[in-house]
Amino acid sequence: MSTPIQFPAGFDLTGRACLVTGGGQGIGAAISRALAEAGATVLVTDLRLETAQRTAQALTDAGRKAHAAALDVTSEDDWGRVMALAKAQLGGLDVLVNNAGVFLGKPLADTTLQDLRWVMGPNVEGVFLGTRAALPLLSDPARRATSTASIINLSSVAGLKGAAGATAYCLSKGAVRLFTKACALELAPQRIRVNSVHPGLIETPMGTAAIGLRGGATTEDGRRMAMQAYPIGRLGQPEDIAAAVLYLASEASSFTTGSEVVVDGGMTAR
Repeated sequence: MSTPIQFPAGFDLTGRACLVTGGGQGIGAAISRALAEAGATVLVTDLRLETAQRTAQALTDAGRKAHAAALDVTSEDDWGRVMALAKAQLGGLDVLVNNAGVFLGKPLADTTLQDLRWVMGPNVEGVFLGTRAALPLLSDPARRATSTASIINLSSVAGLKGAAGATAYCLSKGAVRLFTKACALELAPQRIRVNSVHPGLIETPMGTAAIGLRGGATTEDGRRMAMQAYPIGRLGQPEDIAAAVLYLASEASSFTTGSEVVVDGGMTAR
């Protein structure tokens, strides 16, 4: 485990119950770690149980509070089972992070309907099903009397601007962006905040796949080409996204809902 992060008082998540989808690796693991290090109890979920268990075990070994569960975010039954676990193991829910997703880099002419459905399943249906399934726990009047609940949806810079060769992915992430805004308006009276996070290129296995769209003879060539799009001079790290999620999960963002938090090293500022 990395050195624990020191957080301002407003970022203290002690007593908060959080669920992270796709939490076993990459960005999801960094999010799970940040939330747990800020004091939350985290239910780490992943399509592969052993992946979720590995991340949760590392957290508990470091003295944090974490549980693990398998979750196929496209399964309504799975969501019902995991919400029951959240109630039993965490006592309820305060934060839902819809992080699980897939990437497809394919020209439009080569993208089949099956391809589209493969992308839209976890990226869009999963966000919809998770948000809906979590509402009874997130809106619990006893928990909302002293703090807001937070739903954080992982979109992408591809949900803000087009990317040639990734039309299906852009479609899915654009849908997440507007779904987030609609939910923010609908759920505000229940003291549930809903925001989206829009990462640029992050150095994870999924990010490596996206680098391939940049061309180049090797992955390293593609990486150098990709870095030219980022004024800050580097690609993103999972911890960069985790920091934004931590802000949105905490009461430091209690007046923030329906917003797009862009974490892209200045790429979309051009």
